[in-house]
Amino acid sequence: MTRRVVRKRVVRAAQIALVLIVSMASVDLGWAAGDPRYTRTEVTVALPDVEVINQNGRVVSLQEIMAADKPVFVEFIFATCTTICPLLSAGYASMQRKLGEDRDRVRLISITIDPENDGPEELTGYLKRYGARSGWDFYTGTREDINTVMRSFDAYVPDKMSHQPLVFIRSSVDGSWVRLYGFASSADLMAEFQRAEGEEDSVGVEE
Repeated sequence: MTRRVVRKRVVRAAQIALVLIVSMASVDLGWAAGDPRYTRTEVTVALPDVEVINQNGRVVSLQEIMAADKPVFVEFIFATCTTICPLLSAGYASMQRKLGEDRDRVRLISITIDPENDGPEELTGYLKRYGARSGWDFYTGTREDINTVMRSFDAYVPDKMSHQPLVFIRSSVDGSWVRLYGFASSADLMAEFQRAEGEEDSVGVEE
């Protein structure tokens, strides 16, 4: 067995373990008692005119995929990450499970911050590990374009190991954006989704 195969198996085992932990911990129990799970801030995002590549190798316009008539969630991750990324992606997976056949009411977008190593094959493998269904896509691109995208969200990091737990949400009502910093529970994410859909009575953690 090659060293590369062993490394992939170790990474996969670690990711699966983290997903299981997060799934149990975020069933609506929150994270630390008395501490906010995440902070919520209204932000302005000026989307750049760049093209990105999805897990199927399809080249698409970033502006077009963001301009959906439904709420859009955006996370910045990378396929071999074993810390923040599994926690964020477990939230996506939980949302799709809760929505069931209605999962296409929201567009879930993951964007790699490691385009040198994350091609369509790696993106596809990552989505399979989380049981991603239609409505959740993973994008890569050139280093220059990915940096441009990160900067447009004020989420740029020069080193992938220093990335932060961020999720951005675009409202389907008025196109406004909010930024979540931290680890929202599955209930929090569903509340944020409903708010972005225009259901004013559904709220997450206040700003």
